[in-house]
Amino acid sequence: MDTLTHALSGALAARAAEPGEAGGKLLPRRARLWLGFWAAAFPDSDFIVRFLDPFIYITTHRGVTHSVVMLPLWAAALGLAVWWLTRRRYSYRDIAIVIGIGIGIHILGDVITAFGTMVFAPLTDWRAQWPVTFIIDPYFTFIIIAGLVASMFMPATRKPAVIGLVALTMYVGFQGILRERALAFGEQYVAQQKLTGATVSAQPQPFSPFHWMVVVNSPTEYRISHISLLRSEPVPSPAADRHWLWQVAASYQPRERARWATVTRYGEATADVPLVRDAWQHPALARYRSFVQFPAVERIERNADLTCVWFQDIRFRLAGRTMPFRYGACRNGKQPWQLHRLVEQDGRWRPETVPA
Repeated sequence: MDTLTHALSGALAARAAEPGEAGGKLLPRRARLWLGFWAAAFPDSDFIVRFLDPFIYITTHRGVTHSVVMLPLWAAALGLAVWWLTRRRYSYRDIAIVIGIGIGIHILGDVITAFGTMVFAPLTDWRAQWPVTFIIDPYFTFIIIAGLVASMFMPATRKPAVIGLVALTMYVGFQGILRERALAFGEQYVAQQKLTGATVSAQPQPFSPFHWMVVVNSPTEYRISHISLLRSEPVPSPAADRHWLWQVAASYQPRERARWATVTRYGEATADVPLVRDAWQHPALARYRSFVQFPAVERIERNADLTCVWFQDIRFRLAGRTMPFRYGACRNGKQPWQLHRLVEQDGRWRPETVPA
């Protein structure tokens, strides 16, 4: 989920959890809303790691700052800092509770996306996910804003904020139902094609909760289809000069007209499979392997000095877009493989070594 939506959800949750009776050392409403806002944005402060090392960022993002194990410690420590900054004017307990609510709703907001969240860090790097919501969902954000606006016009009661959270929960539940329909579509395809041993996943997509990417996962390949659970008529391909957003939007076809693309795990050429497997299984890629969910070779580059095997994660596939998190293994001659990333420079992509 984008950070602004997280922050707004924290403000809404703080308003919904506001005590019935104000006064004493309890936070005033405006301060409570702002504290919930910033507390819910706090977990994404781990983005600073990106400036130090992009690879460490993608493998540790949504880690300790997104952990239910660390949540009480973050609430206590940040609460103490806010309590001190406000010169102990307000209740430390009230401050810590609001911060805990903000961080907690941020964690929930990330678990429902496809990136995965290390909810038990630092005890384990296992990523929890129930992928029903795309990382930027305008409908999700609108429900939160509507709850906050309604709360402004009805300041005497917290009901609008509570209703907003209930509506948000119902919307996510609706997305869960749509995900089950997308999975059922994939299972039907597996049965029709008699793909023994294949598993089906469904990933939420942009623009609409009815847009899904269905991934059929087999030992040597993926079959991928971008579908719309709402459309009944096929969408024509946009002109080549249209903005890439049009290509993405038009890629979701009715289930009856679904297009399936095949992506091999280890490359098209049989002769390349041993090379790709060797690169993929090398210890240099251990951290990358722990991050990707649907790994597949993107391409193999060979020149006089360097051989590179580049990988992608099908989870982030969008029509007309270059996939993010493009990493691979490169080696000089018979030297050991080293982890590299693809970086763009002067309009061209080139390999850059990732520090061990």
